[in-house]
Amino acid sequence: MSARFDRLAVAGLLGATGVAGLLFAPVFGWAELLVPVLVVVLVAYGCVELTARFPKLTPYRPLLVAVLGLLGLIETVLTSTTLAALPTGASLRGLARGFTEGWRLTLQSTWPALPVPEQLLFVPLTVLLAVVLGLEVLLRLDKPLVALVPSLAVAGLAQAYQASTGLIAVAAALGYALPAGLLLWSGRRVRSVSRAPGVPRSWRVTGSAVWPALSTVVALVAGSVAFAALDPVGRDPLTLKDTQAAPPPRSRVGNPLDEIAQRLIQPGEEVFRYRGDTPVDQWRLIVLNGFDGANWLSDSRLHRLGAGLEGAPGGAGGSAELTVRGLSGPWLPSHQDLTRVDGVTPLVDQAAGTLMLESPSTTPVRDYRLTWSSPEVDLGAGEVDARAPGGLGGLGTVPPDVEQVAKDAVRGLRPTFQSALQLERFLSTNYQVATGTEELPTGHGWPQLRHFLLESKRGTSEQFAAAYVVLARMSGIPARLVVGFRGNAEKDGDTHVVRNRDVLAWPEVAVAGAGWVALDPTAAAVGSSRNQAGPGKAVAKARAQLPAEQQLRPPQLPPGTQPDSAEDQNAEAGVSWWWPALVGTIVLLGLLWLVGVPVAKVIRARRRRRRSGEEGVLGAWDEIRDRLRAHGVPFRIGMTPRDLAESAGSLAGDGIREPVARLAKVLDVTLWSGVPVGDGAVRRAWQEVAEVRRGLATRPFAARVLAALEPRTLVPVKGRKEGAKTS
Repeated sequence: MSARFDRLAVAGLLGATGVAGLLFAPVFGWAELLVPVLVVVLVAYGCVELTARFPKLTPYRPLLVAVLGLLGLIETVLTSTTLAALPTGASLRGLARGFTEGWRLTLQSTWPALPVPEQLLFVPLTVLLAVVLGLEVLLRLDKPLVALVPSLAVAGLAQAYQASTGLIAVAAALGYALPAGLLLWSGRRVRSVSRAPGVPRSWRVTGSAVWPALSTVVALVAGSVAFAALDPVGRDPLTLKDTQAAPPPRSRVGNPLDEIAQRLIQPGEEVFRYRGDTPVDQWRLIVLNGFDGANWLSDSRLHRLGAGLEGAPGGAGGSAELTVRGLSGPWLPSHQDLTRVDGVTPLVDQAAGTLMLESPSTTPVRDYRLTWSSPEVDLGAGEVDARAPGGLGGLGTVPPDVEQVAKDAVRGLRPTFQSALQLERFLSTNYQVATGTEELPTGHGWPQLRHFLLESKRGTSEQFAAAYVVLARMSGIPARLVVGFRGNAEKDGDTHVVRNRDVLAWPEVAVAGAGWVALDPTAAAVGSSRNQAGPGKAVAKARAQLPAEQQLRPPQLPPGTQPDSAEDQNAEAGVSWWWPALVGTIVLLGLLWLVGVPVAKVIRARRRRRRSGEEGVLGAWDEIRDRLRAHGVPFRIGMTPRDLAESAGSLAGDGIREPVARLAKVLDVTLWSGVPVGDGAVRRAWQEVAEVRRGLATRPFAARVLAALEPRTLVPVKGRKEGAKTS
């Protein structure tokens, strides 16, 4: 690299790479990423300036950027591992762990992830690698577009972690496109240096300089809008996080559902106690949504808890301090709408709101604090959400005589929250909760559930909840089973004491717009009334408004409305796909026009330039003619190059007229002299093409953009050779 390196190009490259690294902000946050990414960018620029000042260091520039960048990251991210500001073995191990494991640990965490070095470091390290590669491609090979590839890879990786949407996506695209456009523009400037001493270098911007920058901005912004806004299937963007989960706990994982009867035999034993600022209906341990006919299973996707979880917007906040004594397994009492956990570092299932210890605890007592934000549930029309994950899971082999129980339970009602409440009332009215400490029913497979539903009609919350879920699913109501404890337990001063007697299994039903709503058929069966908190208030209100069982009727449609309803549904289904498809087609055509037309012209020009002999000279004539046509110069079959030169003279004066006239002389020699055409004639012809391009570069910017986007010049002109010969 010469001492006069292009600072604008280097700044554009480093700026684009730095912005690409900051696209990880949804994962870690802006504040946590800004300093380490900025350190890498500034160190890299300093190394470029250093090697420009001392050219002998140029061969060692990649090593300088890498080593000094790593030192900068140690001093900013791994400060705690240094000794008197000097790196130690712990610092090197931290760098190695961040590079090899940070990407995976981050995917296994909830977001925003904790900005601990072992997770955070992989982002600035990736930026550092992209900077080293990009600088060498730019400064050694002088390939600006290729130099952007490493930064584009970083941006793509960031979007794979968490895709930006809406206005954020547009802002991110603009943030990247501006420095990238600066790099591409500076790499294509025409530098005309005056021969006279003391006269400064002058700069002129050509159309070929503007177009790559402009197309980059347009393509990135349009692509971000298209892929972020158009979602015809109504799903969230797929991220790498969806493919990763934290490894299961190293301790033995039991099923709390199997322990219910055993806990009820020893009702007075304390499990945990808590002190909170709001009432709590239930404390959950595990959510079970898989059933094979014998066992209930959890498909929890566990992640390491990050800096916090998103709560319900505008929800009612609450917190509690818990002291757990009587839980031997890894499950911890939790709340459905968690936002933060302090005191322990658990694994969390965000969809279920459950917590687990990652490793066995060495102390029998565990203290921690939970914070949550419960939404104000609006049951609305009470429509169920059939798309809720796991809500309509497996049932195993259903005993034939149980199917009639399911039909009788909901009285022919279609799947709604009202039919879910009717099923709850059916179980609480016709079945009895087993009490006492002896001969308590156990088991939750089909043999036990059939015995409970058809014969004994007596069970604990284990049988009530399991029977509810299977009957609900048979009736088309999405439901799952939850095991935990009642929250309104006995009080010891300002502390609630939860004992074995408070163990509880309950069903949850997926309601459209409200999420998973908890029900409890055992509470109504024993005539229990509790102070409802949060979503429980909305459920209690809906339960009070439920019509008497004799007044429930299957929904009836007026005669002749069924076909109309079907047509309406088909029409709505059609709108749901054709409107996004139409918009997507329009956006795609626009991108093809904005990007495809200029790219096609570039490819065509290069193919013409590679021709030799007479075809090479004629290719230069074709290129000039098509460029002038794109700028509005009229061309008719039979026009000679001299005629075209006179027509184009009014466009940009002698800067176009003279090179076209000189090309006419080359054409005369080529087509009429009978002398074989050599490479020198082809080279002179294409030199005139370059002069015409420089002449057109003096035209207004808008005119040059419109000329680049003019598609009609891609259509071949008939009789090109005859017109060229008529001179």
